[in-house]
Amino acid sequence: MKIIKELENLKLVIVEMEVNLGKEKRKGLTLCAKNNDCYYPLNTAHDGRPIVLNKENLIKSENNY
Repeated sequence: MKIIKELENLKLVIVEMEVNLGKEKRKGLTLCAKNNDCYYPLNTAHDGRPIVLNKENLIKSENNY
């Protein structure tokens, strides 16, 4: 295994995320990679399991932080 390049525009952030679990809404802290106003969750908000960084998991920010 080898590192090909480091992505310069990404930074790691912890966000509070709201998720729907059936009829319930839950909030939890989630580790994300942030690129501009887009967030790639790296773990699930409800139980902390890891998530693969890919475009299907991208969340666009509705807020300006």
